[in-house]
Amino acid sequence: MRHHSLRNVLAACLGLLFCVAAQAGDKVNVAVLNAAGDIGLFIAQERGYFGAEGLDVSLTHIDSAVKMMPLLGTGDLDVGGGATTAALYNAADRKIDVRVVASRARTAPGFGYQALVIRKDLVESGKYKTYADLKGLKFAFASPGSTPLSSLNEVLKKANLKFSDMSVTYLNFGAQVAALQSGAIDGTIMIEPYLSQAVGAGAAVNVTPTEAYYPGAEVSLLLYGDKFIKDRPQVATRFMKAFLRGARDFKDAIDAGRWKTGPVADDVIRIFAKSVNMPEAVIRGMTPQFADADGDINVESLRMDLAWFKESGDVTSKTITADMIVDLTFAKAAAKELGPYKPAK
Repeated sequence: MRHHSLRNVLAACLGLLFCVAAQAGDKVNVAVLNAAGDIGLFIAQERGYFGAEGLDVSLTHIDSAVKMMPLLGTGDLDVGGGATTAALYNAADRKIDVRVVASRARTAPGFGYQALVIRKDLVESGKYKTYADLKGLKFAFASPGSTPLSSLNEVLKKANLKFSDMSVTYLNFGAQVAALQSGAIDGTIMIEPYLSQAVGAGAAVNVTPTEAYYPGAEVSLLLYGDKFIKDRPQVATRFMKAFLRGARDFKDAIDAGRWKTGPVADDVIRIFAKSVNMPEAVIRGMTPQFADADGDINVESLRMDLAWFKESGDVTSKTITADMIVDLTFAKAAAKELGPYKPAK
């Protein structure tokens, strides 16, 4: 009887330890683009912010937000990130709910981390001088129905051009750099750090930052899958808290769209370079994005992109709106817990 009691006590203790361990490591599957918008996630992982929230976070590289959509819809992914896409709105129209829950990266005055780039030899030869010279050029994008195409549309409108005046193909960001080097494409709308990589390699010229023709563009957003939101809302809030801590650390490393000098920026650059497997010198040379300390979103930018998706036929629903896919509940809750952002001195 005594042995049975001892075994029961031990079993209870082991069960308690198992529960504590489970609570201390809630699994969260996250997709990253290995781009500048991921930096808040990389910092949160490297500095233990996810662990501090009792989360076991795995980061998996998927090269476009479009490819993340079905995985977020099925629950195979909990969190994703990148530009808003036609696939996001089409999924919502089919009642497959994926929500935009926070801003990761957007343009702002002085923050030119996304830009129109043209192959260097075309610029040097004078074949490209103005937006009007985009006619007939071959552009590459990470995926169809994504916001970089909406961004290019804003450029084309300034030259009274249409997409039918151009040739478009689809390549991931890394392949775009190689295609510019080989001459396989003429240009693209490129994000950091690939932008600095292409320019640094002498393959392309940064012609115009997105901010010049599309102010306040939301270039990268944090996405939550429906199952993550509905089945694990507390975990989703803890994840957001850790992410915003990482985003705030990133803000501490930049000033007016440029990296600061000193150990704060040096360590953020180290983390980013390690995470995307690029030299620190490339990261140091890139133009950082604007990051919102509370994850707030410029919804007007999403409305403009959706208007383009509808115009291009990528979204056919007449009832879907940008506001319908935005849920700032988790960002607001996390920001409230963290308190107002105070820049590091």
